[in-house]
Amino acid sequence: MLRLLLPITMAFSISVAHAQTSPDDSVTLRKLADEVLTHSTAYANLRILTKEVGGRLAGSPQMPKAEQWGYKALKAAGADTVYFQECMVPHWVRGEKEEVRIISKRRDFVPALQVLALGNSEGSGAAGVTAPVLEVSSFDDLEAKKNDVKGKVVFYNYHFNPTFIKTFHAYGDAFMYRATGASRAAKYGALAVIVRSMSHGANNFPHTGAMRYNDSFPRIPAVAIGLEDADRLSDRIKDDKDMKIYLHTSAKFLPDTIGHNVIAEIRGTEHPEEIITIGGHLDSWDVNEGAHDDGTGCVQSIEIIRAFKALGIRPKRTIRIVLFANEENGTRGANKYAEVAKATPAEHHIFALESDAGGFTPRGFSFTMPAEKKAKIISWKPLFLPYGLYDFEDEGGGTDVGALNEAVGTPMGELAPDSQRYFDLHHATNDVFEAVNKREMELGAFGMAGLVYMIDKYGL
Repeated sequence: MLRLLLPITMAFSISVAHAQTSPDDSVTLRKLADEVLTHSTAYANLRILTKEVGGRLAGSPQMPKAEQWGYKALKAAGADTVYFQECMVPHWVRGEKEEVRIISKRRDFVPALQVLALGNSEGSGAAGVTAPVLEVSSFDDLEAKKNDVKGKVVFYNYHFNPTFIKTFHAYGDAFMYRATGASRAAKYGALAVIVRSMSHGANNFPHTGAMRYNDSFPRIPAVAIGLEDADRLSDRIKDDKDMKIYLHTSAKFLPDTIGHNVIAEIRGTEHPEEIITIGGHLDSWDVNEGAHDDGTGCVQSIEIIRAFKALGIRPKRTIRIVLFANEENGTRGANKYAEVAKATPAEHHIFALESDAGGFTPRGFSFTMPAEKKAKIISWKPLFLPYGLYDFEDEGGGTDVGALNEAVGTPMGELAPDSQRYFDLHHATNDVFEAVNKREMELGAFGMAGLVYMIDKYGL
């Protein structure tokens, strides 16, 4: 075993030495890892956010509580300055009643189906919707059956593709059914839609998430259904041709309200005008604690400041942490941050990093930036291999930093954790504090801190 390990270790040392600008980099990364893995406050911060604040959808009473939590946590981490950036956010409320039942002439009892109204959807009205159900497997199938849609509830039974190894690719493939399915069915006279949840979890939790209407067509109610009940509904449709669906939701919009991005900085010692933005989104869906989505991203970002301060790392460039408002159903916080950045020519945004893919074991990062900048980061990959971060090849970047990339062309990246479990709980009631592994989340925080350290030191 030793004879096998020794050449690998020697080769690793040679490759690191070739890639490094300074031999001290591996030492500093080791110190960062030790600091985060030994003294991190991220897990304790997450416990407070999830258990004392809870679900914090934009406009909800929990939103300002989360903002105050973020302010205090960033102050405690040692930020030079912490402030709020105001933005208007939507105020969608789920309401008290969500119910979907099978109505049949048979005498067998069928429990109510497990559903959640989709975010930004309109309610059904007091009477609800009672109608036959039309199952379609895809938008192509909807088009083929368009003459049969009028007066019915359309059931989009589009499955997560199990052949995508990186499960975000499956989400990208299925997402359109949740996002636009209601209006595409309303175009042909549908009264409501039921959408198979964006998940391949072995459970029956329905997964909510944002949808949008095309105002050329009626705004019909829309719900997501748990996977087990989706399969039961599909089987029942085939076996009971006369069945109907009763669907009732009470979701609605209230007037927009004031929310805030929570922003903290460590001011750069040499180039304070050069900004490295790091963040996650502070809001979550109302049905869960928002632990993985995106409490972990927020506390990992805060941990970067704490670890830098604890080790006496004084960055050359300004490190700016942003806890973004309203990512889930509007991206108003991201848009406001990008708007201000564009209107502030004295600031030069050199890089933006996001964590919004869960707190699972980190595997690497995705990047959207010119090839020569990405090549520079990839040359540092040997430094991260001892910590299990190896995948630096994918294109990507989170939704919130994507607004900054679009507005001012900022190179961006996103932490890429192992994705296999993420869509078991994404936007579902089981996204709770207990689902987060402390060690995995802390490894992600270290990975982010290490990448920020290298970019601050050498630039892009």
